[in-house]
Amino acid sequence: MTRATHDAGFGSPSRMYNAAPAELGMTPSAGASLTVRYTTAETPLGYVLVAATDKGVCKITFGDDEHALVEQLGVDFAQAERIEDNAGMKPFVAQVRAYLQGTRERVDLPLDIGATAFQRRVWDALSRIPYGQTRSYSDIAESLGSPRAVRAVANACGQNPVALAIPCHRVIGKDSAIAGYRWGLHRKEALLETERSGNEANKVA
Repeated sequence: MTRATHDAGFGSPSRMYNAAPAELGMTPSAGASLTVRYTTAETPLGYVLVAATDKGVCKITFGDDEHALVEQLGVDFAQAERIEDNAGMKPFVAQVRAYLQGTRERVDLPLDIGATAFQRRVWDALSRIPYGQTRSYSDIAESLGSPRAVRAVANACGQNPVALAIPCHRVIGKDSAIAGYRWGLHRKEALLETERSGNEANKVA
């Protein structure tokens, strides 16, 4: 780690740790000294868990079991103080529900998420895919100037911690196959159908 720190241009590990929050959004200790507030709610896609630090949303996940979602949050933020805060998270959940109902085209929330430089480039590219449209993993890799990095793009999509806020569901296989969604292919299909329906409704209007 010391060698990597110096190779990255930091004079000491302490300088790297000081710079990490601005570059990655989350400290290298993965939750130490953080307070993470969260809530769970029922949605048309099952349960959603939304969690946030004081800086922004750090987790949006879907599942069939709300207790399992909370348990996974404990694994991901084992060193953080985790507080259930239904009232505080209510505006965030409202955005998620509006999106799922097709009445909102963006989940526009402040984010506090860790990312490698490559993940950040991929996630930025995903955020530029227009509502109701899709791109292939190859398309994303080519847009980054790394056409051979298809698998790395897929991995970055799979490591996205904030469903909807970073729309990894808009990335599909080159043959238009619906594949590779960490929260279930049926949810990916439902999201894409909601966006298609929303676009068609807008055209009619």
